[in-house]
Amino acid sequence: MKSLFKLACLIILILSCTKQETKIKEKKEDTFVQDNYSKKEVAITMRDGVKLHTTIYTPKDTSKVYPILLQRTPYSCRPYGEDKFRKKIGPNPILMKEGNIIVYQDVRGRWMSEGVYDNMRAYVPNKKEKQSDETTDTYDTIDWLVKNTKHNNGKVGTWGISYPGHYATVSTIDAHPALKAASPQACIGDFFFDDFHHNGAFLLSYFKAISLFGTYKDQPTDTAWYSFPDMKTQDQYQFFLDKGPLKNLNSYFQYDKLDTKTANNTNKIDDFFWKEITEHPNYDSVWKSKGIIQYLDRVPSTVATMVVGGWFDAEDLYGPLETYKNIEKHQPNNYNTLVFGPWDHGGWSRNKVKNTVGNYYFGDSISLNFQKNIETKFFNHFLKGNGSKNSKLAEAHVFDTGKREWKDYYVWPPKNIKKQTFYLSENQELTAAKKSDSKVDFVSDVKHPVPYSEDIKTVFTPRKYMTDDQRFAARRPDVLVFETDILTEDLTLAGDILAKLNVATTGTAADWIVKVIDVHPAELKNDNKEMQTHQKLSNYHMMVRSEVMRGRFRNDFSKPEPFTPNKKTAVNIKLQDVFHTIKKGHKLQIQVQSTWFPLIDLNPQTYVPNIYKADKKDFKTQTHSVFTDSSIEFNVLK
Repeated sequence: MKSLFKLACLIILILSCTKQETKIKEKKEDTFVQDNYSKKEVAITMRDGVKLHTTIYTPKDTSKVYPILLQRTPYSCRPYGEDKFRKKIGPNPILMKEGNIIVYQDVRGRWMSEGVYDNMRAYVPNKKEKQSDETTDTYDTIDWLVKNTKHNNGKVGTWGISYPGHYATVSTIDAHPALKAASPQACIGDFFFDDFHHNGAFLLSYFKAISLFGTYKDQPTDTAWYSFPDMKTQDQYQFFLDKGPLKNLNSYFQYDKLDTKTANNTNKIDDFFWKEITEHPNYDSVWKSKGIIQYLDRVPSTVATMVVGGWFDAEDLYGPLETYKNIEKHQPNNYNTLVFGPWDHGGWSRNKVKNTVGNYYFGDSISLNFQKNIETKFFNHFLKGNGSKNSKLAEAHVFDTGKREWKDYYVWPPKNIKKQTFYLSENQELTAAKKSDSKVDFVSDVKHPVPYSEDIKTVFTPRKYMTDDQRFAARRPDVLVFETDILTEDLTLAGDILAKLNVATTGTAADWIVKVIDVHPAELKNDNKEMQTHQKLSNYHMMVRSEVMRGRFRNDFSKPEPFTPNKKTAVNIKLQDVFHTIKKGHKLQIQVQSTWFPLIDLNPQTYVPNIYKADKKDFKTQTHSVFTDSSIEFNVLK
């Protein structure tokens, strides 16, 4: 008994010491930046006189010179004050610990920077003297940094995720000579196809995020000047259904304008981003001017780029894919690489060992390996090394989300692909050949739209649904289902997908949603302990890719047009790239529906000039038809 007691005491002592060591280690991690970096805050003057707040973290070890890693952000350089430090700086912990000059900057009009903010501020190709845009703000910032920051080696890299990723893209256009490496990650490319819109449909699920970008501010501030709408419910589906037409949301985006001289609320002011969205329903000059994709022919060969994205990024999937492809198209001799993994928005920057998206598990240490073996090597090669094109990194490092393994290619999409077409046949069949000339009908009820998720909750921006089980949708009468027999060999989809629908409607307007589904075998067992308790991997209908087309834009995003009732009409929908193997024993399924609520707003299904101004009487239940000569065109790996 005494020996057992001693053993128990020893175990308790070991556990106690281990716990204490963990606490000490965590404390050291929390103070690493403060212990190893000096912090300085400066206001850098742009060519037009506007001052931008900039925070500079410089290694305390001054025996060496370091490259500068710059992130420009609308999301704040906090914490403010030279005696207050971030716990983590830089793209990843490795780059932080090995020593770099890390710089953050509040972009024009945000937080502590002067000027007036413009959401996705337009690039000005032919500037006059002292005329500015985000490219010149970046240029002027880099110019100041290399001339005024001690112990820098004259080389600069930029990085960022999401909106900061957009600013990383911007940095490459008309770039400063000191800029040697840029990594746009989950970068916004065009607001009519990223984030708040998809092919003209409004992402209603981003309702809470509107005020973050559209609340007016004309003075520097270190505290939030915006607030998020209180929905007073956890059921977003019912909330938006009860609210009805989009114009009923206008009251959430009107604020008291503060008179800074008297500190009195004077009059109501509209959220300028909400106003921009509602007054510009089409792809007009406002949205076109904000896109950055069309200017990637101005990326010099002196800037190496590594574009990073996640196959299940619900927010910015279009941007990184189009950024990589357009640099390749216009600047084929540039060093330009692509990394796409099994991540949701920004998942590659997290430090969790287990990599999951929603309920779906993809493996361990995927993000950690990216940070160590790809991201760090990229920046070090171009900012600390010789910067040759021989970086020993792949041109395209991409993760097959079906086989759950990485592959390297010389170009993306791979050259060894071929087109393969499947037809939406009768009796829920997805076939390699067209079987008949007929149609399948369904009723699209505006009072009972198809939900995008079976979860009951409200979210700031939705992410989990990108890998969600789609059985709940497949079992609804207003969702058409087409699937293959059980596959006898692997089918690897690599590249974009084109849905070529032939449809009709009893109304004059409709949305069309296409989802690509990997139907898992019935005998599979759960491999993710974090999976929702009601879910099972057995027969899991994993969504691989999905997209919506607002039918009025089927021919031209700038020129909407109604449908002619009951007339067969072609609607083509490009779905963004995938790299996914539908494995032997699985089935490939296509779902077609007309509502996806409240991920996207509800289409009235009668044509109105501007859906944001539609009335309740405009919303009508209609019967839609999908013809069996409709097809889905895949790029399949040979």
